[in-house]
Amino acid sequence: MTSAPDSTSNVSPRSAPTDLPGILKQLGPGLIISAVIVGSGELIVTPKLGAAVGFQLLWFIIIGCFIKVFVQIELGRFAIANRMTTLQAMNTMPGPRFIVSWLVWLWLLMYIALVFQVAGMVGGLASVCELAGFPLKNWLLTILVAASCAVLLVVGRYSLVEKLSTALVALFVLATLIAVGALQTTEFAITTAQLGSGLTFQLPEKFTTAFAAFGIIGVGASELIYYPYWCLEKGYGQAIGPNDQSPGWRLRAMGWMRIMRIDAWVSFAIYTTTTLAFYLLGAAILHAKGLQVENSQMISTLSHMYRETFGQWSFWLFLLGAFAVLYSTVFGATASNARLFADALSLYGIVNYKTPEDRTRWVKIGCVLLPIAFAAVYLTLGDPVSLVFVGALAQGIMLPFLGIAALHFHYHRTDPALKPARLWVILLLISVFAMVVAGGYKIIEELGKVLR
Repeated sequence: MTSAPDSTSNVSPRSAPTDLPGILKQLGPGLIISAVIVGSGELIVTPKLGAAVGFQLLWFIIIGCFIKVFVQIELGRFAIANRMTTLQAMNTMPGPRFIVSWLVWLWLLMYIALVFQVAGMVGGLASVCELAGFPLKNWLLTILVAASCAVLLVVGRYSLVEKLSTALVALFVLATLIAVGALQTTEFAITTAQLGSGLTFQLPEKFTTAFAAFGIIGVGASELIYYPYWCLEKGYGQAIGPNDQSPGWRLRAMGWMRIMRIDAWVSFAIYTTTTLAFYLLGAAILHAKGLQVENSQMISTLSHMYRETFGQWSFWLFLLGAFAVLYSTVFGATASNARLFADALSLYGIVNYKTPEDRTRWVKIGCVLLPIAFAAVYLTLGDPVSLVFVGALAQGIMLPFLGIAALHFHYHRTDPALKPARLWVILLLISVFAMVVAGGYKIIEELGKVLR
């Protein structure tokens, strides 16, 4: 079994800060996830859903973002209290085993699908560069994007790129929010009737795009798995210290759990606002114009959300924002997936880490192999929107199982002193139930197609 991420190894147990400056200083995992998830879900899948169904699924977007927070925090609670990575925790699930738990095998299928999803984003980046006038072939741009990501991660420039990309993404999100407001001065102004129609709990005839959005908006299945890793690397687990059943440990744990909850809800506010903004622009503009977000014209079509609001000059603003969003997503997803790659090698018995440095070495190898895989998949298959949908659908299918795991950890593996209030447990149960219903609905729909 692998150790927790090694960057926390020198952190001594300590109490969580209670003052506002101290709390703000400790926030991070959720903000990292926010930077990562303001990506293909918000920029591609959400507007595509709005373009397809209009305002009909506004309620679905809101609920889809909200319900996952409870599972996110429950997984984070278990990880930092036990100082275990997400895959380690999943490997403790009861049920069939062959080398690893059945849930880890299911995760592996999703992980493979995520390669397709990120490959689609790499292809989107190449398309952005082409539209911006870069005098290079699409295949060469694809290789350069993937290679730059690998090099920056291997040489340890994560912090620099994270800060720069987060700043650019924040500006793009701000511009998108302004676009929603400015939309009211155009022919595409949103009416109260349209908003009301989006809150009537309807479902479209075809659920595929909606289900893909459900799997990827807000905290998707992959981000639910990433989040505890970043909590551990931030030092939450080491700050709590080993569980010696002492009152001091419980006090430290409760303090750091509070920090984690604040972090998760701040992240929720950011990505929900962003998701709604992109959905409203897609529903108001793309749906009204009869435009669909398809593979060949993906970026050009999406740019109408700015061009119809700000004017034709904003095409370049959209390209810059789209590049920042997609690159930060590819960069963050590569860093996260490389950690999962290293963790999985140990769980499957392929590599035995004797020191933290051994694990770090395989994380860096993952940072090279993954971009190569992303570029190879896109150059072989093309079709960025379709590739993104492969990963989105796989994440949607994984969500119910992560919810079930969260319930198992809560009821059977959580220290009684750390268990949340009854209202929280009720909301957690509702959250998992909604995930199971959505996943079951999609499975039944697909079985119906097969049996016809």
